[in-house]
Order: sequence, then structure tokens, then C-alpha cells
Amino acid sequence: MTVTTVPLRLEPDRLLPVEPEVRVIARRLYDVVRDLPVVSPHGDVDPRVLLDDEPFADPATLLVTSDREVTRLLHASGVPLDRLGVGLDSSSEAGSLSETQARAVWRAFCEHWDVFRGTTVRLRTEYQLVEIFGVALRPSPHTADTMFDRIAERLRRPEYRPRALYERFRISVLATRDDACSDLQVHAALEADPSWPGRIIPTFCPDAYLEPGPGWTARVARLGQAADVDVGDYPGFIQALERRRRFFIEHGATSTVHTHPDIRTDRIEPSEANRIYQAALSDEATASEAEAFRRHMLGEMARMSCDDGLVMVLHTGVRRQDPPTAEWLAPDSGVTAPVEVTDALRPLLERYGTHPNLHLVVFTADEAAWSRELAPLASRYPSVYLGVPRGPDTLRRFRAATTETAGFSRTCGGADDARAFCSVPARHDIARRVDAGVLARLVAEDRLEEDEAIETAVDLVIDQPRRVFKLAPFTLPGQRGR
Repeated sequence: MTVTTVPLRLEPDRLLPVEPEVRVIARRLYDVVRDLPVVSPHGDVDPRVLLDDEPFADPATLLVTSDREVTRLLHASGVPLDRLGVGLDSSSEAGSLSETQARAVWRAFCEHWDVFRGTTVRLRTEYQLVEIFGVALRPSPHTADTMFDRIAERLRRPEYRPRALYERFRISVLATRDDACSDLQVHAALEADPSWPGRIIPTFCPDAYLEPGPGWTARVARLGQAADVDVGDYPGFIQALERRRRFFIEHGATSTVHTHPDIRTDRIEPSEANRIYQAALSDEATASEAEAFRRHMLGEMARMSCDDGLVMVLHTGVRRQDPPTAEWLAPDSGVTAPVEVTDALRPLLERYGTHPNLHLVVFTADEAAWSRELAPLASRYPSVYLGVPRGPDTLRRFRAATTETAGFSRTCGGADDARAFCSVPARHDIARRVDAGVLARLVAEDRLEEDEAIETAVDLVIDQPRRVFKLAPFTLPGQRGR
């Protein structure tokens, strides 16, 4: 007999250690942090969703098309991206799918539910289905339409609109990613809205202006226009970047994000930087010159952070792949690549590594670098913090590789890096469960007292991300934090 409808259950103790005595401790720790507010200073949610507060279009757009980790694995399993609504031209309202298209996307997702077995994507999706939408059915070809209808019905209710969910998710602060030339009008409108109780902060993203290449001259001209600075020479270029950073700070930004191919910070003399800059404006810079300029500019970003206090976030260890779908992927999408950190950051750290204003948060998918380079650097330089991975198994390995050298205090705390809005609470719940298990094991091994474990668990959720991302010092008058 074939079972066509299977209930979907979320075990209360999921992801906690399996040993009974350790699980009991972990459960107590998790119960302390389970309902704490979400602090998300490193995310990628579109702020216009919260400004407009329109009902979400449909289940497929919300839970499938907008989640690049979902679409990436489905694409790897043979599902064309256009079948998932990615890059699909719609005859309906711009940026949305028709109901027929949305149902087709949802069916494709449900038909391939098996490819998510054992993955973080499955854990997050199950949380969203059960905890957020109350749909306790396992996705399958037989349940697809029923699930779609139930979620769609909920999305029409007031309590499922973006602002209501923001409140329900207990989000304290949520960061977005914004082009360095953005006018930040969405953020300003949210701040001016007396009915908006939340806190959304922008993040300064200058990568496109630091890497000479195709289209760079036009981008630099746009930067000069946004900053109201003549960018005809290198000093003007630097001034324009500094002005834009100040503009972001005035709108609540606390950090910058960089996702270059490597994180080398080799310095060149200003005269050489100006020469390469002029050559790049004329599309005459060589590939090696453009690379040297970009590496130099990464060091300049650190210098600026020492001046203005913006936290500097580096993503490294991802190499772009799959050119046919490149236009649909984020700049940091790709496959894991080996990274070199110590020598790459040496020029930066020798100059600024002990500067009191510099906070440098380094994320990498290269696990070998965690214990080999990053943990020792974070245990030596007060400016260096370790970016925390998101998957449960990866996070456990990260804690095992870094804690005995750098401890918990040298990590960044909660950083979900989420683009899909409804995945935010799921990502934080996973991290809280895993960290509760890690701390419980230290208690069971008599390496930590339980009161210390409780304090650390709370710190990782609330205080550590606030300290590392400098949330309190950059709170401006009129901002509504919690």
C-alpha cells in the first residue's frame, strides 16, 4: 500500500545531543534562549517588503523562488531554474508569478522533496511549514496542491503580512545589503513611518566600485554623482567612498560587506594607485593591475573603518561557477575553494589590527582555515572576529575547530545572512539548538558550569552580535531599537 499523505512533525528535541544526560542539559539551555529576540545584523532581506507591507504573493515565490539555497539544490537535481520561477518573465504584475506559474513551481518543489533529505534547507523549510504556517504535511506530489492552498489562504490574512510576521518573529534588528550608491529612501521612509515599530539598518556594499572591469567607468561616475564629488582622479574617488560611508552611517548602517575572490590586502603607493585608477577609467588597466587595485582598496576600506567605525565583513572561500546561470546567482554564490588568510590579511593587520575602531568579521566556507588560520588570528588580534556558519553540522564542526583556541567571545554571534524573509527565525532557531548542545557537552564534561553555559548561550544570541556589529554606538535619535 502506498502512503500518499504523511504528517510532518517537528520533534521538540531536534538537533540536541542524543546522549540522554547531555540532552537534558541542552534542553534546559535551549529553553532559556528559545524565545529571545532575533538580532540579525548581517542579512539580505529586501527592506521594501516591510515598507510596502503588502501580502506575500504566493507560497512558491515566498518559500521557493526567493530562497537561493532551495533553488540551487533543485537546479543541481535537474530542475531548470525557469521552472522554479527564477528569472521567469511573467505576464502578470512585474516581479510576480501568475497562479498557474506559482502552482507549477510549488509542485516542482514538492515532487523533489527527497533531494533535501539531511540538508539544512529541509530543517528550515519544515520549521517554516509547521511553526509559521501550521501546515503539518510532508511535501509530495500528492500533497502539493493542498499545501499550496493552505499556505495561500494564510497569506491572505492580516497576521501573515510582513510587518505582522516581523513582530511575530521577535526581530529586534534586521540588516539589509545596499549598493554603495543607494539613496536609502526605503530605509528613510521606514524610519519616518510612525506605525513602524521595528529597526531595519542598511549595510554598505562597495564591491562593484572597487573592482575595475567591464562597466566600471560608468559605476565610478555614478559613485561620484551620488557623493557629489569629482571622481576624475584617485583622491576624488577615495573622497566619494568616504562620503557615501558617512551617508550610510547617518541612516543607521553599522557595517560594510565585501565578497571579493580573495581577501588579500597588499598595499600600493598612492601614486601607483592613481596611475592604475586612471588606466582603469580608460579601460586600459591590465587584469593584474585591476587585481592589485582591488586588493589595495580592501586595505583602504579597513583604513576607513578605523576612521568611521563601520564593521568590516569579509566573505571568502567561494568561487563562482556555472556561467549559464550566473545572472541569477548572488555574487558570493558558487563552490567552496581553498583560501589563504594569514598572509592575505597581514598587510591590513600589521597596520590596523589593534586599532580600537576596527572590527573585522571573516566568513569562509573553507573549513580547514578555521583552526589553521582564523582561530589563531582571532585569539591574537582584538579586531578579528570569526563569522559563524549556518548549517547545524557545519556549526558543530566550527565550534569544535575554533572554541579551544578562540573561545566563544571571538565569534560574531547570530548572523543569518538570509535573503528569504521567513527563513530568518528558522535559521536562528537552528543556531540556538546547536549551540545549546555544544555548551551542554562542555557542562557534561565538567569543562563549564551550567550558569556559565546559560550566560554564554544568551550572549551568543543577544549581546555578542550587538557588540561585534556595534549596534548600540550607532543608534541614532529617533531610531526604534529594542
